[in-house]
Amino acid sequence: MYAVHGVFRDTLGAAPRLVGGIAPDDEERVALIANYYDNVLSFLEAHHGGEEALVFPLLRERCADQLALVEQMAEQHEKALRLLAEARASLAAWPAGDAASQQAAEDALDALHAQLLTHLDDEEAHLLPLAEANLSPEEWGALPGHGLGHFEGDKIWLIIGLIRQRMNDEQRAAMLENMPPPAVEMWTGFGEQAFKDYSQVVVVEVTPLPI
Repeated sequence: MYAVHGVFRDTLGAAPRLVGGIAPDDEERVALIANYYDNVLSFLEAHHGGEEALVFPLLRERCADQLALVEQMAEQHEKALRLLAEARASLAAWPAGDAASQQAAEDALDALHAQLLTHLDDEEAHLLPLAEANLSPEEWGALPGHGLGHFEGDKIWLIIGLIRQRMNDEQRAAMLENMPPPAVEMWTGFGEQAFKDYSQVVVVEVTPLPI
């Protein structure tokens, strides 16, 4: 979860440089970065959907004294999804050569990033310990498969690569062991190299994890 949260912090935090740093008439770069963020936003949507489907209901059922916290997290999800929709609309309305729409896309991603910083900090400080104490490893372990299964972007290898980039060697090995065989085949067959090549073109600094 820390690695996943790191993906959102780092990629959205890079929007001022990745979006704002593009020459207005660079059509190829505009299309590349708009697609990059469309995939990141699709992953965020799938991630939140997994928590709402698999985690929140169990915590509501088992942690009656913590309902206010769970509902606060759910409300933060709703706000994030509204900002996500605004960011996605801004990206879709960003043609090369239009400085105003470029700024609008950057501003929308910045707004989402700012809201997520508060939410992710709250979730790590309060919700993750609650989940650790009240969910089984199997229940928690259902999250990654749900998220990848509901991902609607066009570069699943990008998402896998972004997550793995923030893991240590032991965590990467465990991730591969628990991925479905077709996903492992995709990653080892072409996905890992595709991610390495892509990361040379879209450079995002990786922030060290707190653990």
